[in-house]
Amino acid sequence: MADQQLAHSVQTTNLADILERVLDKGIVIAGDIRIYLVGVELLDIKLRLMVASIDKAMEMGINWWQSDPYLNARSHELEEENRTLKARLERLEPAPASAAVSMADTEAAAAI
Repeated sequence: MADQQLAHSVQTTNLADILERVLDKGIVIAGDIRIYLVGVELLDIKLRLMVASIDKAMEMGINWWQSDPYLNARSHELEEENRTLKARLERLEPAPASAAVSMADTEAAAAI
């Protein structure tokens, strides 16, 4: 009996294996914090955290980093182009308020 050995099933996983599984599947952590005082809500915080690989996130339809101006160099060019196009549009088309005033002037002139 003293020579009897115990067999142990040992499964080892390292941090890289765990991280690979999490990034492959994705993990979402969600929570809400609400603070009330005498029945009046003072603070409401919604926390959402998602950890996933870029491929998995894009598969789920999440791609905010592609248009974030702080993460995408091309977005600065797009913002400048947008400003230029808006300025050109303002020069070509009158603002709605001035269009309404000129329409009222035209009707008043026609009534005279």
